[in-house]
Amino acid sequence: MSTAGPKSTVEAEIAELEERLRLAELGPDPKFFEEVLDDNLVLVSEDGQPFIEKRKVVGAHQPGTGPKFTRVEMSDMKIVDHGVAAVVTCRGLYEASNSSVSLKFMRVWLKKNNRWKIVAGSISK
Repeated sequence: MSTAGPKSTVEAEIAELEERLRLAELGPDPKFFEEVLDDNLVLVSEDGQPFIEKRKVVGAHQPGTGPKFTRVEMSDMKIVDHGVAAVVTCRGLYEASNSSVSLKFMRVWLKKNNRWKIVAGSISK
């Protein structure tokens, strides 16, 4: 788990990818999601239902299809290094011109073919 000491290489790589993910939410940048989401991604939605829909996530990040976020901030981020995998937990604040929502996330990153991919995750309020 992240501590006050130096970050592992895995923690540093995942922290950089998490920042790119935050910026991709602001873009929006569907290409980033296409690149980092595994084809067999498993997500658990706020109602606890699992779904495997990479294209749904990529589609939701096409310009003009969803709310345009004016601010996206992540906080309370913890990265647990498992060598070829990492588990990230964090809170996200998403603000649009007339609304905001705070969500909690858990993401599992796995190194496949020398590239980090999100293979699982959950979203809750």
